[in-house]
Amino acid sequence: MNGSQKLFRILSERNIPFEYLEHPATPTIEIAGQYWTRSDTNYCKNLFFRNHKGNRHYLVILDCNRDMDIHAIEKQLHQGKLSFASEQRMMTFLGVSPGAVTPFGLINDEKHHIHVFLDKNLQKAERLSFHPCVNTASLIILKDDFIRFMDYTQNTYEWIELY
Repeated sequence: MNGSQKLFRILSERNIPFEYLEHPATPTIEIAGQYWTRSDTNYCKNLFFRNHKGNRHYLVILDCNRDMDIHAIEKQLHQGKLSFASEQRMMTFLGVSPGAVTPFGLINDEKHHIHVFLDKNLQKAERLSFHPCVNTASLIILKDDFIRFMDYTQNTYEWIELY
């Protein structure tokens, strides 16, 4: 069972509805924006980091229109020096390849190794959109259902004010 099939099964078992939209591969947020059609949805940027020692991993989820300076976020998160996680770490911890980083990949983090930081601005959203473990589709989900999904994963997460 691939990552998307596993995700769809989990969402179905938890009665979490979603809208699924196929599109060409979208490895960057700029390319993905060409396929966004809903004005009532917050499309999200997902960044996967590791700490300097490589023993802690963080997923930062923010509105796609927000810029993020890695040095500013290092100071804000108080997690020390951060760097983008390698392709190998993406596959190991999230089961995804570059360009497909998504919080839905947390279904593959069975030891709940990844801590998630969520942009507080997303609390105002009604709907959120993420890749469903591949970058050839987008999945739109109600924010409240997304929080139910996050609770299901048992990964720790917190809402933060990103500057």
